[in-house]
Amino acid sequence: MRRTKQQRLEKRGWAVGTAADFLALSPEEAAFVEIKLALSDALRAHRQKAKLSQAQVAQRLGSSQSPVAKMEAGNPSVSLDLLIRSLLALGATKKTVARTIEAASLRRAA
Repeated sequence: MRRTKQQRLEKRGWAVGTAADFLALSPEEAAFVEIKLALSDALRAHRQKAKLSQAQVAQRLGSSQSPVAKMEAGNPSVSLDLLIRSLLALGATKKTVARTIEAASLRRAA
């Protein structure tokens, strides 16, 4: 949010904070959420780059389309394990996965 907008909202009595503040997440919990969301975004990007539908990805994973949609939407019920295995099944390298996690961690630190 732009600083000017934040100041305007605060002048009107609004409390401005992060989702982690609102949900009372610990730093570790907030970092975990950021990593899962980054991996979800990376999965969608890899699928789109490969010009695959969610159903085609699901077929590669031996699953149905619904779990792929949940993974891409950042559904909290999706495991970190499934996100990483799915990325690797789409051709992402271990280095790409590591960079995705690192980028999420750096955004969090900024």
